[in-house]
Amino acid sequence: MVEAARLNADGNAGRVNQAALQQALRTQGEAWHSLVTERCPHLFADVPVFITDRQLQQMHAVIAAVGRVVGLSGGQASHDEIQPVVKGVFFGYDFHLDEQGAHLIEINTNAGGAFLNALLVDSQREVDLPGKAVAVENLEQTFLAMFRNEWRLARGDFPLKTIAIVDEQPEAQYLYPEFLLAKKLFEHAGIAAHIVAPVAIQAHPADIHIREGGLYFLEERIDLAYNRLTDFSLQQHPLLLQAYLDDHIVLTPHPFAYGQYAAKRNLARLTDAQGLRALGADEADIATLHAGIPYTIIVRPEVEAVLWAGRKQWFFKPSSGYGSKGAYRGANITRRVFGEIMHGDYVAQKLAPPGERIVNVNEAGDVSLKYDVRCYVYDGQVQLVAARLYQGQTTNFRTPGGGFALVRVVE
Repeated sequence: MVEAARLNADGNAGRVNQAALQQALRTQGEAWHSLVTERCPHLFADVPVFITDRQLQQMHAVIAAVGRVVGLSGGQASHDEIQPVVKGVFFGYDFHLDEQGAHLIEINTNAGGAFLNALLVDSQREVDLPGKAVAVENLEQTFLAMFRNEWRLARGDFPLKTIAIVDEQPEAQYLYPEFLLAKKLFEHAGIAAHIVAPVAIQAHPADIHIREGGLYFLEERIDLAYNRLTDFSLQQHPLLLQAYLDDHIVLTPHPFAYGQYAAKRNLARLTDAQGLRALGADEADIATLHAGIPYTIIVRPEVEAVLWAGRKQWFFKPSSGYGSKGAYRGANITRRVFGEIMHGDYVAQKLAPPGERIVNVNEAGDVSLKYDVRCYVYDGQVQLVAARLYQGQTTNFRTPGGGFALVRVVE
C-alpha cells in the first residue's frame, strides 16, 4: 500500500504520454478527433491511479462472490418470465478504495467507457509507467468476441449481420464518441451497425418497426441491439420491449440482468448475512461480501429516526437510479430532502468515501481529485480495470486533469 499511496500523492507520477494519446485519437479520423477535443476536453485524465495487488484481488473476489450468490437466488428480474441465455455485455463493478481495501458501491449493467478506455490503454502500452496495466492484451477483439458470443448463445451458428446501438438522443450524449468507436469496430468485422434513438422507434414506425417476426431499421433487420438506455425495464419504450419479450432481437444488456445485478436493492440483499445464509450461500462468500460491500439497507419508515440520527454515516441512493442522479450524502442532506427520501424508493448505504489522487494541473499546481475504480466484466471475467478522476459529488468529466484514467497495479 505504501508505494501506491506514494505515487497517488505525487501529482506528476506516471503522467500520460499525451503525444501517444493524441496520435491514437487521430487514428480514429480527424472528425472523431475534433468531436472529442471540442466536446470532451476532460475525457482522459492526465495521470493514472495506482492500486495494490491486494486491492485488485479483493475486487476479483467480490465480483466472483456476487456472481455465485446471484446464481443461488436468480436475482429480482424486471420480467420474471424472461431468463435470456445471453449474459449481458459490459457489466461495471464500481469500487471506492482505501487502506482497508476495496468497497463495491454499485453494479451497472450498461457501463459506459470501455471502448474509450481501451483506446487510452492501447495508446500507453509502449510508455514506461510504474506498475502494470489491468487489461487483456487485445481489448477490441475481446469486446467483439463478447458480442459474437452473446449472439451465438441466442442464435447458434446463424451469422450476425446487423447491430443497433440504442440510446436516447445518442448524438447529444457526452459519450457519443464511444458509440462511433463501437460502430467502427462492428463494421470492420463485417457487421452492419446503426446508432439508433428509441424516439425513432416510437415516433417513426416507417424507419424502425416490427414485421415478419423481426425488428427492422428501414428495410434491414436488426439482429442484436446493444442497449445503452437508462430505462432499464424498457417501460418507456414499448416497441423495443415487445421485440425483446417476443425474442425478435437479441438484446444485451437486458432487463433481466438489471434485475439480477444492478437494481440498488440488491446491495441490501448482498450485505444481509442472515438472508444470504437462508439462500445457502457459502460462509466464505458471505465474509467476502461483508468485507467488500458497504452495509446497505432499504429505506423504510420504521428506520427513519435511526437514519436521521446517524445520517452522516450514510449515502442515500434511489433504488432504480443511475449516474448519482437523486443520490445524497447524508452529511449534506436537509430535513426536507430527507423526508422525500423516506417517502421514496431509496436504499441507504454506509458511507465509503472515494480515494484521492493528487494531480498537477498546470497553473493550478497540485490539486486533490477523487477517484473510483470500475471493473468491466463479462460472464464473471474482468476484461479491463479503469478509473475516473473528478471533483464534486459525481464523475462529471468536467474536471481539469480528470476523466477516465489508467489503473496501474504496483507492489
